[in-house]
Amino acid sequence: MSDSRVKEHMEVIGADGVHIGTVDRVENGRIKLTKADSGEGRHKGHHHFIDLALVAEVEGQTVRLSANAAVAVTFEEEQSGKPA
Repeated sequence: MSDSRVKEHMEVIGADGVHIGTVDRVENGRIKLTKADSGEGRHKGHHHFIDLALVAEVEGQTVRLSANAAVAVTFEEEQSGKPA
């Protein structure tokens, strides 16, 4: 996946169409999700990252991942690269 196709403010959804987050920007081969739309519970309020390898397609203003939302969020990472 070319990181140039993923742009700021795009919606990130799972393969099932369920909303996961909103793109802040792409950094080092990972999608950085906005703080306001990233994580739950103790993980809420800071950026999470999704590896570009999980992107199945980019269409219009939507980034669709190759995994359903419930599975995709388990692949979210902290800034350090550790699992969220």
